Amino acid sequence: MKVHKEGYTIISVAFFATLIINLIVYFFWSKVGVYIILLPSLLILGFILRFFRVPKRSIETKNNCIYAPADGTVVAIEEVEENEYLKSKCIQVSIFMSVWNVHINWFPINGIVKYFKYHPGNYYLAWHPKSSTHNERTSIALERKDGMPLMMRQIAGAVARRIICYAKEGQPINQSEQLGFIKFGSRVDLFLPLDAVIKVKLNQKVTGTQTIVAEVAERV
Repeated sequence: MKVHKEGYTIISVAFFATLIINLIVYFFWSKVGVYIILLPSLLILGFILRFFRVPKRSIETKNNCIYAPADGTVVAIEEVEENEYLKSKCIQVSIFMSVWNVHINWFPINGIVKYFKYHPGNYYLAWHPKSSTHNERTSIALERKDGMPLMMRQIAGAVARRIICYAKEGQPINQSEQLGFIKFGSRVDLFLPLDAVIKVKLNQKVTGTQTIVAEVAERV
């Protein structure tokens, strides 16, 4: 299993902390005590390794398709007013990532990064409607090669405390390239044009780089 680079430090700390605790129990308590804490220790390490796993996936690219930028569950599909960058009505599609999902984020289209901003904020539960505008988050506006705009947000939830984003303004990006990583439970919002044909439903499980969230015809 390949481990994501964002997990190297946490995994190393967890491994050595577990090793030290088990050695202390072994030498200063009893050998029986090691057997009592060994299984929980291995389960915790296994969970952390699983959380930072990098899945093997075959990547397909289609210019008229918008792929899921994250693994998770669709928790919102609604028309909203996006006032930060697009300044227009959009279709918002929100994907909630539980602690059991892969937490890598990917670019949903080919194009260029037009705008990036980090916002400090609160830590409402990630599926709460307020989380989109009140939680700690990053806003990334993308533009497809035909000029179609799209905006997305990485949002920290009640458990997540660190958002990693690799996007930089002016950066050319490829569909299904890694955009970043959110450590522990979180959410990603997509803000799509009103003429987007939505291909997912509420409560649907989606897979990053694999599930087509919407289709938008190429603009002439």
